[in-house]
Amino acid sequence: MNERYPNHNAHAYLVGGGIASLAAAAFFIRDGDLPGHNITILEESKKVGGSLDAAGNPTTGYVMRGGRMLESKYRCTYDLFSSIPTLDGSKTVTQEIFDRNKVIKTSSKSRLFREGRRVNAPKFGLSERNILDIERLELKPEAILGRSSIADQFDSSFFQTDFWFMWCTTFAFQPWHSAIEFKRYLLRFTHMVSGFNTLEGIMRTVYNEYDSMVLPLKQWLEAHDVKFEFDTHVLDLGFCHNAQGYSVDRIVCRRRGERVDIPVRERDYVMVTLGSMTEASSLGSMDSAPALRGKADGGSWTLWETLANGYPQFGRPANFTDHVDESKWVSFTTTLHDPTFFRILKDLTGNIPGEGGLITFPESNWLASIVLPHQPHFIGQPADVEVFWGYGLLVDKPGNFVKKSMSACTGREIMTEILGHLKIEADAHKILTTCTCIPCMMPFITSQFLRRAKGDRPQVVPERSKNLAFVGQFCELPDDVVFTVEYSIRSAQTAVYSLLGLNRTPPPVYKGHHDPRILLRAFLTLHDRDT
Repeated sequence: MNERYPNHNAHAYLVGGGIASLAAAAFFIRDGDLPGHNITILEESKKVGGSLDAAGNPTTGYVMRGGRMLESKYRCTYDLFSSIPTLDGSKTVTQEIFDRNKVIKTSSKSRLFREGRRVNAPKFGLSERNILDIERLELKPEAILGRSSIADQFDSSFFQTDFWFMWCTTFAFQPWHSAIEFKRYLLRFTHMVSGFNTLEGIMRTVYNEYDSMVLPLKQWLEAHDVKFEFDTHVLDLGFCHNAQGYSVDRIVCRRRGERVDIPVRERDYVMVTLGSMTEASSLGSMDSAPALRGKADGGSWTLWETLANGYPQFGRPANFTDHVDESKWVSFTTTLHDPTFFRILKDLTGNIPGEGGLITFPESNWLASIVLPHQPHFIGQPADVEVFWGYGLLVDKPGNFVKKSMSACTGREIMTEILGHLKIEADAHKILTTCTCIPCMMPFITSQFLRRAKGDRPQVVPERSKNLAFVGQFCELPDDVVFTVEYSIRSAQTAVYSLLGLNRTPPPVYKGHHDPRILLRAFLTLHDRDT
């Protein structure tokens, strides 16, 4: 063994090609002195990125299953990307993000849209009872909250406030989701409450997150000779046990239809991305609705189930997989070949694309929202093509204008519903005949928000594990919040530092709720008073 670089003879095997694995590979190289050629990423599909995806073209239409918002306190994210150059090498990705958001700052003039008109800086509309319930929830220990829901903590009036409409659509919460996760969000984003009705403080990448974050990171990893094994479905892990604990000694795969066993030595490391919020996603088209699939249509959930069988410390995946009606919703990406829609939206919202952020229709039976990003949103997107994204939370209810559930709607019908809420009648035909709207059904998209208790999510490094760690949205990280890029990257950084035994820790989670100035501003804002 190389005494100066003790990890030079070790190998790391990363199961899953999402942002958590990509980040872990970078931390292994940057902070752990592990040579890139000793790192292998095993991915079931034919590309990396996981849920941070974007694809398509102007002819058949662009697709992204979702959009990720950033903010200035994503410390692990910016730590990682401060080491990653942009695709053109002109600056780091972190610097690019901050430079972009100095030029285009989010300041929504139409966070809510009612009766075809924008609502500028909506009041929260919380009663004293609602505010007391928020404060009471923030003080309750997670052990007491257990598997309780948000609805268990509030009366029905709370879910009719504009605070709830803005909060639930910004983060995709439902009343039946975990009270613990809701509490974590309230605390984690206390510093953003004062500007929440205009989305002040929300940050975006120059392009979609795949083009702006995944591709530069992949390019950097390739330059360091990291190996990518695509079309490789990991089925199981083999373990050896001794008095000190257990370690992975083989990885069982199916690669291009054939079984392959990858031997893992005692000095090697294995990281597994547990579950997937976008597993079993299905695309529709302008003339077809997306199908509802299940966990058997992909490998990430079945792998977790296999691993957890006989190992209770590996968590309880059924808690997140067996409640699809509580975790599914539909997103859609619309490609426009005519400027009419964007021109009308600029006038209706008072915002240029990229400045306004999410627009929610509280009167929508689907609880639908749309966002018009800065253009171009894809690398190589033509100047005469525009793209926007949207989603609906209540996908089994009939629309207000299209009398069908969102889950049963084609792209054309979804666009018709959105145009109805915007009161765009005169130009509807022109827009519908020059756009391509691609809906996407995601059965597990908010599965990480489902009610849970201690032990449902495993620790990043499970008890007595010598070389195995879990990363992604379904491992346990105290204080931080799931459904964020930050959570995945923090899990990767935690895993690498722990397995390597490094004398360092990830940057701490920002806790603005410990700052009395921030608390005061949040308190005044909750009462709809000027700060």
